[in-house]
Amino acid sequence: MSIRSQADISAFSELVATRSPALHRTAYLIVGDHELADDLLQEALVKAYVAWPRLRDVTKAEGYVRRTMVTTAISWRRRRSFHERPLELVPEVEDADPAERLASHEDVWGQVCGLPPRQRAVLVLRYYEDLSYAATAEVLGCSVGTVASQVSDALSTLRQRVGPKSAALLPDDEAVTR
Repeated sequence: MSIRSQADISAFSELVATRSPALHRTAYLIVGDHELADDLLQEALVKAYVAWPRLRDVTKAEGYVRRTMVTTAISWRRRRSFHERPLELVPEVEDADPAERLASHEDVWGQVCGLPPRQRAVLVLRYYEDLSYAATAEVLGCSVGTVASQVSDALSTLRQRVGPKSAALLPDDEAVTR
């Protein structure tokens, strides 16, 4: 293990102090659970700290942490145990109109949580974090075309799941300029 310089420790500490709330929000949006978001952010920050001496440009460390969160969340979702969640109460079956239920925030969020991890990540980075397609591609380590394709597929899937009334709440597909 290498000895860290005081400058490295200070730069990492500043990243954690100033960007943790925003990074935690992103982690929550990626995994959909506050406790898992805490774990995801913690794991990403540990990986960033370990990699800190190897980072060529520490001004891009936040992007490194975001990318680490996405790849870590994707690997977590591949585990069989990830999908097991204890419930405090067994949910009651509602006979309400499906269009009314889907119009609520919780139901739409549930549909977003049901997307594959990569599609969910591109939606979070593109629309919540308001990153450009190019910046999203850089964070995910893929091409702009891949991001555009993932966004399009995710929005199409959501439109099918939420129905025509709630689909109006979703963003329109945009023309991607390279």
